[in-house]
Formats: sequence, structure tokens, C-alpha cells
Amino acid sequence: MSEELKMNRGMPSSHYGGSERTRDLATELAELARSLQQEPDSDAIVAGFVHAAVDLIPGVDEGSVSVVIGRKNIGSRGASGSLPERIDALQMETGEGPCLEAAYERRTVRVADMAHEERWPLFAQRAAEAGAKGMLSIQLWVEGDDLGALNLYSYEADAFTDESENIGLLVASHASVAFAEAEKARQLHEAVNSRDVIGQAKGILMERHKITGEQAFIVLSMASQRTHLKLWNVADHLISSGELPRSKTAR
Repeated sequence: MSEELKMNRGMPSSHYGGSERTRDLATELAELARSLQQEPDSDAIVAGFVHAAVDLIPGVDEGSVSVVIGRKNIGSRGASGSLPERIDALQMETGEGPCLEAAYERRTVRVADMAHEERWPLFAQRAAEAGAKGMLSIQLWVEGDDLGALNLYSYEADAFTDESENIGLLVASHASVAFAEAEKARQLHEAVNSRDVIGQAKGILMERHKITGEQAFIVLSMASQRTHLKLWNVADHLISSGELPRSKTAR
């Protein structure tokens, strides 16, 4: 994540006039971030911050992190209940909504009352019918065409205030840092595992055919091209079955 995106993340909505951030709350969130960084995966971190958002932010009844993959496919992570999942599904069906605007435009979006929301008329009507009367969305990250936003929901209209936005921005800033660290750790772990699997597969081929490591890698690469599988998948198949995978057209 670039420094520019970090600086631009969480631009206040037009409702927000700014207020003092309390030292106690910032300290509590920093401690939460440090504790969640010890969690084994990013899903646990997302769930932890959603739980904190529901507990700490005034007016919040439900929450989730919405992930937009390829700028079109929307999914919920760490949802506190079924409502966030339904709303994300509605945003994907209608192609509009506060989550998409927050994620794309790098800003905070507040919906005071879905019944009177005019920016996304189709989405707003269906979201209100589903039970989301108010909504607050804050961008978390942008990685290529993948985006994420913290989505907060209220069962009542006019539940979110400037204080809600202020605390929401604090939660989002700590969440994005912890999530980024978890993703780096996950990617590193996957890279190490991939290297180990490919190394094992090369060893099998070297022993079986009395060839060099470079030649074994070429064999794996050719199998990858022939079968249209990733190199890791070819290596894993060889380890588990003892054979290189065959292409679909092979007889």
C-alpha cells in the first residue's frame, strides 16, 4: 500500500466537521491492534476489528469489512450478523452503494436515513427493506483492483453522528495497518510453502530420472504450460500422486 494512499484514506464525509480524538480511545485501539497482530490469519484480525467497531462506535448495530475483488465482486469478511452479508449482496446486484463509493473514492460515506437516500435510489430502497436504516462506510485499503471498506450499520435512522465518524476513522486506521501486516505475513508464509513444495517435487524427479535440479525444474515448468496449471499445483500433484498431471486432452 503506497504512502499516498495511506495519507488519503478516510477523507471525512461532508457531514463531518472534525472533533478531538481522545487519548484513551487511541491507546485502547493501539493495544487492540498489537494484540490482533498476534492472530494467526487476517480473518481473525478482521473479525476482531469489526467486533471492536460495533462495541466502540456510537450508533453501530452491525458491521463487516466489504472486499471488492477486481472492482466488481463484493464479499463480506468478519460480518457480525446476516445483515452485512445481505447488504453486500445488494450492492453487488445493483452495482451501487456506500461501500463501493467509499472504496473507490478513498473517503468516508455516511447515510443518515436509507428511506430518504437519493444517491443510490435502488440500493437504498432495498437496503432499507432489509433492515439497514443507517450506514457508515470507510475505506480501508486499495491493492491494485482489490479494495476494502469498513461498513457499519444501524437499525435506526440518524444514529450516526460526527463522533461516530471520528471514532470510525480511528478504528479503520488501526485496522488497515494490522490487516496489511497480516497479509504480508500470509504472503511470506505462502511463498515459503510454495518454494518447499517445488523443492520436494524437484527432488522426486532428480532421484527418479537421475537428472539435475535445473532439468527437474524445466520438467515441472513444461508440465505447468501443458496443463495450464500453476507450477505449485503441478509440484503438489506430483508429491501427492507420484505422477505429473496430464493435460485434459491427453489420452
